[in-house]
Amino acid sequence: MIEFHLDGRSGVAPYLQLIQQVRHALRLGLLVEGDRLPTVKEVVAKVAINPNTVFKAYRELEYQGLVTARPGVGTFVARTLADQSLAAHDSLRADLRAWLDKARAAGLDDESVEALIASTLHSRDPQARATAATPIEEST
Repeated sequence: MIEFHLDGRSGVAPYLQLIQQVRHALRLGLLVEGDRLPTVKEVVAKVAINPNTVFKAYRELEYQGLVTARPGVGTFVARTLADQSLAAHDSLRADLRAWLDKARAAGLDDESVEALIASTLHSRDPQARATAATPIEEST
């Protein structure tokens, strides 16, 4: 089962953070069709959030066709977002860990790493995208 967390410093609305976390878990195969999401009461107890915020996130996920609410039973995953073999993720995750080690060695903190990834991912410069897509080279 997914465990939610909120970052009050992110500038992202709490309900959107919940939606993003569910979508990421669906994309990575951590949640699959039929899995139950935590109840609103469980989420409220875990992350100290208003129940209406959780209801809003779950309603939006239902509107997107990702979950189905079953009154009195819970909210269940209706479909996944995994679009390719999860085996490929293992190799990419290892490459990313190596890159993160290099970023940490260069003195970058979490916020700096996230900013670098976001700016590269959303760059309109095709060269920056191509560079971001190349494999990490081994240091000699």
